[in-house]
Amino acid sequence: MTVYVIKIRLHAPWVHSLKEKRAITKGLCNKLRNKFNVSVVESDALDIHQTIVLSIAFLAGSNGLADSIGEKICRFVEENTDAEVADIQIERR
Repeated sequence: MTVYVIKIRLHAPWVHSLKEKRAITKGLCNKLRNKFNVSVVESDALDIHQTIVLSIAFLAGSNGLADSIGEKICRFVEENTDAEVADIQIERR
């Protein structure tokens, strides 16, 4: 069993309020939960309007499956938000 944690930092320069940020974050989190059945939380930079940090966690039966799902999740995030992906950190246990 493999535990996979992906931390994605997004930059959204057009966001000027926490309300706008919350709308983007909530929509993306719901899409990820529904499509991939993963745990998602906004984990850092909670008070910074233009920075969104999402932590995504899931379990997989093998390293190969975990890597495949992880790649699909990263691609999905890039394709489903106008925010720029600033950084992606992956941790596997």
